Amino acid sequence: MSAGAQLTVTDKRRAARHPVDYTVIAEHRQLGDLDLHIVNISAQGFMIQGEMTLERGERLVMRLPVVGRIEAHMIWTHEGRSGFQFERIIRIDDFLKLVDTLQPNPRLRPKR
Repeated sequence: MSAGAQLTVTDKRRAARHPVDYTVIAEHRQLGDLDLHIVNISAQGFMIQGEMTLERGERLVMRLPVVGRIEAHMIWTHEGRSGFQFERIIRIDDFLKLVDTLQPNPRLRPKR
């Protein structure tokens, strides 16, 4: 039985997502370091591509540019993709800087 997270932030899956191609090393309390391939991101969370051995609610800690250290909880997994919710919402000014850093193609960056 997993002692998963008790998530309190409302479901924000309809939030604007920005395509990225970014690999980050995340830390899991039992599995250690995990390579994650982030394919889209929002101020509330992100989606990765690749199989995960985690269960819903399990927590990861990672370090993202601009934002720094942040925790995320797995919300869903399906056919080689997984969605995570950040433990806190990233402030809009920091999020825009983060997307600029993670998304090298200016046409795919959010309009200001």
